[in-house]
Amino acid sequence: MDRIKLGRSDLQVSRLCLGTMGWGSRNTEAEGHAQMNAAIAGGINFVDTAEVYPTYPVKAETVGRTEEIVGSWIAKTGRRDDIVLATKVAAPNQGAVRDGEGYSGDIVQRTVDGSLKRLQTDVIDLYQTHFPLRPQYHMRAQWKYNPERIDRAAIEAHMIDLMGGMQRLIEAGKIRHWGLSNETAWGLTTWVRVAEENGLPRPLTIQNEYSILHRIADTDLAEACLAEDVPQIPFSPLGMGLISGKYGPELTPEKTRRAQESTLNGRINPKVWPAIEAYIAIAKRHGMDPSAMALAWALTRHSVASPIFGASSVEHVEIALQGGELTLSDEVLEQIDEANRMHPNPF
Repeated sequence: MDRIKLGRSDLQVSRLCLGTMGWGSRNTEAEGHAQMNAAIAGGINFVDTAEVYPTYPVKAETVGRTEEIVGSWIAKTGRRDDIVLATKVAAPNQGAVRDGEGYSGDIVQRTVDGSLKRLQTDVIDLYQTHFPLRPQYHMRAQWKYNPERIDRAAIEAHMIDLMGGMQRLIEAGKIRHWGLSNETAWGLTTWVRVAEENGLPRPLTIQNEYSILHRIADTDLAEACLAEDVPQIPFSPLGMGLISGKYGPELTPEKTRRAQESTLNGRINPKVWPAIEAYIAIAKRHGMDPSAMALAWALTRHSVASPIFGASSVEHVEIALQGGELTLSDEVLEQIDEANRMHPNPF
């Protein structure tokens, strides 16, 4: 699998990233290890996790378990140097973690130590904020989003504080770079500007939801990513598995995310089914697996470095690997764009 330099860093990452958020809830430790082995055998070296994982559901008693599973794989195999490791610090809206404490320049000194212990490593390659500490429109919040007055002074003071904390972690050798998740275009450009004005480490990447079914990052955010040289490493590039066709209005396989959360956090609604049918029809017409096609499409987007796909089995990893090797024709890309015009952002 091809590798690229991640943003302005010297990190060389595979064009696909293995997501882990089901390990410890829907997947056992052994299954997580098997997915790691299959991904690395297929050329993937980029692995993403988070302090709050596993999800679906998030429970106080399982917080951190996914990092522990990644850590036990590192300890068992001794292959820490074979992976680029990313994790995330939880925000207050993820209240199962540290009683909703969130993060600051001082708090991340402690949360990093917790992640390092669970991951059984001395350094995290990419340490990300999971959500911003201000109102935002991600995870279906865009349908009711109505921003109020922006307190620029308070926001920029927070940014300086946090990036100062990240700088201390970099100087201590505990992290190599830091990044954003669930940010806005304005937020991204402000982080970069404030970093440069204050001689602080700028964000390396941004991890927002982006898929063939959910393309709100196509315009302003994509432009900001390219202008500021902060690439996307999007999560849910398969629409939480919706693009695979395994779900239907009355179809929910056992041991899936939807079996735990019936709407997949608001992604399932009457508009989504005809959109899924349209994309699956394109894939079938051209002899492709729809999940592989969706990943291959994400890799055509100029602002995207490495989509983060989740898997429930080794078979799912193998399908993702197919997507990493697919080249979509102009005809397929035109048909995907037409389907998007007919079924724009169904969730």
